[in-house]
Amino acid sequence: MSDVFTALPAVRGKLTADRSLADLTWLRVGGPADYLFQPADVADLQDFLAALDPSVAVFPMGVGSNLIVRDGGLRAVVVRLGRGFNSIEVLERGQLRVGAAALDAHVARKAADAGIDLTFLRTIPGAIGGAICMNAGCYGSYIADVFVSARAVTRAGELVTLTAEDLKFQYRQSDLAEGWVLVDAVLQGSDGTPEELHARMAEQLAKRDATQPTKDRSAGSTFRNPAGFSSTGKADDVHDLKAWKVIDDAGMRGAQIGGAQMSEKHSNFMINAGGATAADLENLGEEVRKRVFETSGITLEWEIKRVGEF
Repeated sequence: MSDVFTALPAVRGKLTADRSLADLTWLRVGGPADYLFQPADVADLQDFLAALDPSVAVFPMGVGSNLIVRDGGLRAVVVRLGRGFNSIEVLERGQLRVGAAALDAHVARKAADAGIDLTFLRTIPGAIGGAICMNAGCYGSYIADVFVSARAVTRAGELVTLTAEDLKFQYRQSDLAEGWVLVDAVLQGSDGTPEELHARMAEQLAKRDATQPTKDRSAGSTFRNPAGFSSTGKADDVHDLKAWKVIDDAGMRGAQIGGAQMSEKHSNFMINAGGATAADLENLGEEVRKRVFETSGITLEWEIKRVGEF
């Protein structure tokens, strides 16, 4: 651990040294962070980042639903937002202000109660902060379609407001400066009746449970669909290939390395079948990418974020 960690700023939240991150990720793998910081509120986060040595890396972490932390862990202060950042407030004109730690599913349900259509969020694992960072989407809708604005704390501790133009949304990604931490956002959905919206979400959940390994430890889709996409994140139907199809064509459905396996139920879902290491998971993913390229000439891009030291 670097000498700059010996005199960290005082906090009102919780600051834990050498904190294992494995139990904070859905795949349950990974080494420790030098420090895990769970701020009490926005002001606590601002004060901490403003006083933190600029040479110390900061890594914002959500609920770990789309993340592999490598076995060597992270040489950084990991910032994980909790209860002070998960509020959901219904505003006027079909808008909601939501904390970055609010779960996507909770936002979808609260919006439906108010007659606001954010139903596409219901089956997306994770929290709103991560959903914004990766422009999450399904059923033809993306965060970019409903995004109004967001607030973030910069690496220097300043609270700034971001527009869609600032974030430059693209397919499965946005442009947030390194070390900045999203704290909340305003989203806007179209009108609907609560009954209709809840019924639609029930149908979506049933479809997801029938086609995806929801009972297994996974991190959602492993690879992005190898398609052409516009700057708004919409698919180009001419090139709308599916990752699961090219993985199947490469004979990698059910493939396994150690405790890591490509799901038999959905071949674009990587699961921890028991005792997997982060290295098992990443090595299996790279083997899938290699085989897909050999059989189809397509280079799959990871959708799961991989961070830390091997």
